[in-house]
Amino acid sequence: MARKIGSRYTAHQVLGRGSAGTVWLGEGPEGPVAIKLLREDLASDQDLVGRFVQERTALLSLDHPHIVGIRDLVVDGTDLALVMDLVRGTDLRSRLERDRRFAPEAAVAVAADVADGLAAAHAAGVVHRDVKPENVLLDSAAPPGPGGAPPALLTDFGIARLVDTPRRTRATRIIGTPDYLAPEIIEGLPPRASVDIYALATVLYELLAGFTPFGGGHPGAVLRRHVTETVQPLPGLPEPLWQVLAQCLAKAPASRLKAAELGARLRELLPELAGLPPLEVDAPGGSGADREAGPQGAEDGDDGTGDPFAATPYDGRAGAGAEAADRRRGAVPLVRSAAPDSSRDTHTSIRLPTAEELAGFAAAAQEERAARGRASAPSARPAPATARSPTRYGSAG
Repeated sequence: MARKIGSRYTAHQVLGRGSAGTVWLGEGPEGPVAIKLLREDLASDQDLVGRFVQERTALLSLDHPHIVGIRDLVVDGTDLALVMDLVRGTDLRSRLERDRRFAPEAAVAVAADVADGLAAAHAAGVVHRDVKPENVLLDSAAPPGPGGAPPALLTDFGIARLVDTPRRTRATRIIGTPDYLAPEIIEGLPPRASVDIYALATVLYELLAGFTPFGGGHPGAVLRRHVTETVQPLPGLPEPLWQVLAQCLAKAPASRLKAAELGARLRELLPELAGLPPLEVDAPGGSGADREAGPQGAEDGDDGTGDPFAATPYDGRAGAGAEAADRRRGAVPLVRSAAPDSSRDTHTSIRLPTAEELAGFAAAAQEERAARGRASAPSARPAPATARSPTRYGSAG
């Protein structure tokens, strides 16, 4: 059923739902748009609305081919909505759930597009703070790029800052998605541009490997690994690409590349990646059978065209297909619910470790590694849960 959003827009059909709100297919004076209608409890917080309106100019100024443009901000009664460009395609999480992993050339092309978008945002003084596959859209209506990958666009600027306000969270809480959180956020430092680089490098690792470098198990364990563990090389990955990945996953923010540098380095690597097949690598604790658990061929989501990036219809249900994907990844919801959690736009609220806990992380990590080495079974470490928000650890509202 259609509904009016302010005086200029009409929302016609729900495209997706998440913890921050609902995305609608809408119509405006200049044609079709996407309308992100934020939760009523967010819209009723006048302090929060005031902050968001103040950021309107910065958000509207983000005009870049690899950023989903924000056209308008509507504040009307209990409605708080972002009116955005409509991208005809799918999000990167949905494509990962279908294809498991990308060929290196396609993965690097997607990451380079996102890096270019981040460079423009950072130049404007805007930090995204929640870079993850759910917030990357693939424009299937545009000509494909290297490796057949559609152009990638970063979306949801401002949403993390909207949810993370002093009135809504305490100083001892972290807002973000555990698998993509930079170590400095876990340690309580303010988020700067370098946190986006760390998150994007984590996404690129996931595109190549099919799992994130530090994911799996309880969220506290994920946070500990970000702070204490070193990322493990991916077998078969060309050394120059691995060096870029390792640098951007460095624990020290100053050691990471800037977004513009990352985009340029990735594009320089594209020619030598042409034609390389997807990596054959098992997730920690996984097996060969786990590799085949994801979608394969026309029986499991291929549209039969032979194009791995062909657009597929979006189901529209919250978390559609996520439950089966979570079973493959070994994810266990910590909050039971009658319906599966959506993996779209979800932020998790996690208690910030104390200084004593952080100090004990290194010893705990060493003990964990020793235990894994002694274990005879290959599944000593839990299989990573690559979809962060189906295992929802607590709403940020």
